[in-house]
Amino acid sequence: MIKSYPIKPIDKITQPVQRFIQQEKSGGLLLGISVIIALILANSPLSDGYHHFLDQTFGFQWNGESFFDFTVHHWINDGLMSVFFFVVGLELKREIIGGELSNPRKAILPIVAAVGGMVMPALIFLMLNPTGEMHKGWGIPMATDIAFALGVLFLLGKKIPLSLKIFLTALAIVDDLGAVLVIAFFYTSNIEMTYLFVGLGILAVMYVGNKLGIRSIFFFAFLGICGVWTCFVISGVHATIAAVLAAFTIPADVKIKENLFISKISSYLERFKNLDPTENTPTLTNDQLHVLEKINEATNAATPPLQILEHAMHPVVTFVIIPIFAIANAGVSLNIDLNSLFNTNIALGVALGLLVGKVLGVVGFTAVFIKLKIAQLPEGMNIRNLLGLGFLASIGFTMSLFVTSLAFSHEEYQTQAKIGIFAASLIGGVIGYIILNKDSKKMQNDE
Repeated sequence: MIKSYPIKPIDKITQPVQRFIQQEKSGGLLLGISVIIALILANSPLSDGYHHFLDQTFGFQWNGESFFDFTVHHWINDGLMSVFFFVVGLELKREIIGGELSNPRKAILPIVAAVGGMVMPALIFLMLNPTGEMHKGWGIPMATDIAFALGVLFLLGKKIPLSLKIFLTALAIVDDLGAVLVIAFFYTSNIEMTYLFVGLGILAVMYVGNKLGIRSIFFFAFLGICGVWTCFVISGVHATIAAVLAAFTIPADVKIKENLFISKISSYLERFKNLDPTENTPTLTNDQLHVLEKINEATNAATPPLQILEHAMHPVVTFVIIPIFAIANAGVSLNIDLNSLFNTNIALGVALGLLVGKVLGVVGFTAVFIKLKIAQLPEGMNIRNLLGLGFLASIGFTMSLFVTSLAFSHEEYQTQAKIGIFAASLIGGVIGYIILNKDSKKMQNDE
């Protein structure tokens, strides 16, 4: 029987925190709390201070000239969110190489659902906002917030088949890729080609480094941040594109295969076991330290840098970056004149795009491909719970807010879009939860 670690006083604090972080629904829960905090700040006596803080600027000075002199809000959206998109890029690459998107037969249905869930919302928005500055918001209802959607799904616990969670995850990842492409091609303007080509050249160096076998995270981080990100920002191409492209250069292979790793670790553990024990002292011998270093080296060699980074950065993104982004972007004053709210069709276009377009796209496109026998539903899925997933996909919170900041500079238009996002995401999440909960109970009764 393996003994557990002795519990220290600090463990009574850290262990509950670790358990919370490890739960799939925690990210969505914290995001919801962050939205509430933002709404309180924007609708209380703290409102002026809240907006004043986000409007503060800071940057760098060199030889009397200012560089990157952005507001706090801008730094959050272009700086911190680049880290979010970097992790999105890592997830995309992992899924394409060895995940659900690596098998064409398994990948076709979530890809089709994601494409439908992007096309239909955009069409509905454009039907309601065909001209003027308002039509620029067509990309807002295209995105699905994976943290919120999966958070709602995981609230249902083990009653939900694993196939639904995998399908929604794959759909949301393809959806994120679509959002990145939309930002790259439609929300980027005034490009400085010189800096763009320099950035692409540094990306090429990172790619070559990958192929040469460089596995140093510092190498990729330095070139990615100081080179690619900086050049893309100066060029006018959105920084999030640089983050995704940089993520695709991170090595996803291992230096030693699984069988060799097992053999090496077994050998090192046997050697560690046969060394002189140091039970009477809290320290290790040099020989023991040497063996542990070898174990650490073998473990790193057997783990792809891509997954090391993704595993390390995912909690930071989920529990730090996304909540900060939500607090900075979800602060909408609820003291709204209804006439001004509906003096354009932005709020209506966003809300119907998410709530109707997403469901029609996800369910409709999937149903067509099943009807044509091009693909079939995974085991455990049916049209009822697919409908529930369609409503969960209408939760477009984080990505939709992000695209809103790119689409509109007019504060009134941003507010209208945000109200549409909030309304659709709340209604879609509740309806999706109810449908999936009823379906899971029906499936259990049928059994």
